[in-house]
Amino acid sequence: MPRIGIIGGSGLYQMDALKDIREEKVETPFGEPSDNFIIGNLNGVEVAFLARHKRGHTILPTELNYRANIYAMKKLGVEQLISISAVGSFKKELKPLDIVLPDQFVDRTNQARQTTFFGHGIVAHISFAEPVCACLREIIYKAGKKLSLAMHDKGIYLNMEGPAFSTRAESRLHKSWGMDIIGMTNMPEARLAREAEICFATIALVTDYDCWLEEEVSIEMVIGNLLKNADNAKRLIKEVAPLLAKDRKCACRDALKYAIVTDKKLIPEHTKEKLDIIIGKYITTSTS
Repeated sequence: MPRIGIIGGSGLYQMDALKDIREEKVETPFGEPSDNFIIGNLNGVEVAFLARHKRGHTILPTELNYRANIYAMKKLGVEQLISISAVGSFKKELKPLDIVLPDQFVDRTNQARQTTFFGHGIVAHISFAEPVCACLREIIYKAGKKLSLAMHDKGIYLNMEGPAFSTRAESRLHKSWGMDIIGMTNMPEARLAREAEICFATIALVTDYDCWLEEEVSIEMVIGNLLKNADNAKRLIKEVAPLLAKDRKCACRDALKYAIVTDKKLIPEHTKEKLDIIIGKYITTSTS
């Protein structure tokens, strides 16, 4: 079973280094994931790769089925998930073509995205003070430094709504708040991964300075710089894969241990069955 999951963002729709690949369609109770999964061997480690926006880039950030994507990763046996994303920068020292590993998120979406597996008869409140797995982030950072990449080991990622880029007033406001980078997708992924007890980290590829400088942001600029950095991202993932521990020691693996507050006897059977791969070790699913 795959142990490592990779979500590729804008401009990164495949991992060329994967060997012995197969394509797999994964069904979930939350609908269809963005695309079929590409599963293969990367430097001796089995990996499940998903193109976030579908190969050919046909899905908006606001249209993504985040729950299906993360649920499918869990179903495939993924325990450590790396999300690769294009971001804008609010700081001159975070330059285009640099790589940032954010440790915090701020959500500025309109809350229409489905970012929890719970509801429908079960309530859970995960701890999310530290939304990124520190152990996974540290491994990625050290690997990047070994490759002499321009790495930044911390940062605050502001998740905007999109799909339009920021107005200049919004960009300057977000900069004044102390935000470091801005993107459209990673907060829902981080939140759902934590609920699924999957370690999560973002490799944020800086493509532009948003528009707080006098420069306009265009998709040509974003994709152009992202493609330049895509090879670095692929090199980084290849270096990271064999370094990930098979036995996790971090708190991510037990994120739901004290999070479920609903009386087990009151949880509907269909909800138990739907969430079995996520809550099964805490809730006994009836076989009657």
